[in-house]
Amino acid sequence: MATDYSKITSCGHCSNISQMEIIGNVNDMEKVDETKVDYSQGYPPDYGIVYSVLKCPACSKINIVSYHWSSDMESDDEVSYESMYPPDKNIPIGLPLTILKAYKSAEKIKNDDVNAYVILLRRLLEMVCIDRNAKGKTHALMLKDLAGKNEIPEKLVNVAKGLKDFGNIGAHAGIGELSEKEIPIVAPLCTAILEYIYSAPYLATIAENKLTAIKAKKKP
Repeated sequence: MATDYSKITSCGHCSNISQMEIIGNVNDMEKVDETKVDYSQGYPPDYGIVYSVLKCPACSKINIVSYHWSSDMESDDEVSYESMYPPDKNIPIGLPLTILKAYKSAEKIKNDDVNAYVILLRRLLEMVCIDRNAKGKTHALMLKDLAGKNEIPEKLVNVAKGLKDFGNIGAHAGIGELSEKEIPIVAPLCTAILEYIYSAPYLATIAENKLTAIKAKKKP
């Protein structure tokens, strides 16, 4: 029997990013009111939510994802996973896969090496600038460019600069030494930037899609 595999996704347990074995699916399809269907225009597409149970090839632990599915999708590339299990309230939602991977890499060493953790957060911030096509030869100029394009507000430019400054301390032993006392400062700084750039637009899109679906159901 052939084994089915998921799209490339991140394991919520070990942060491994790869395809995973699909060991089970539950389909929650919308029921069509046949009294309101004009079959002269063809059969309406099947659509709904699919819940998939995935087994990570690295740690063998279970992940559960959900995604919207429709029979008129042209390819699996249109599928977008939403992680259901394991829960992780600390990771901002809506992050691109490369940003998510970098964020999780930093989180792994947060309690072991604060200096390395903050250096990775600074690198993560640079990745965000690149992902958002920020222009400028220096980190500071790229941040200003993001603010000029309304990607981030001016106040967050100073927040980002603060994160960069902490990264400088972590990278250069002669400047000073960071301790666990700085984690409650730098971690929220990073989260604030990621949530503004990625999470807020992601939630807005979900809300718009939900409203559109609700309105569509009310049509006679």
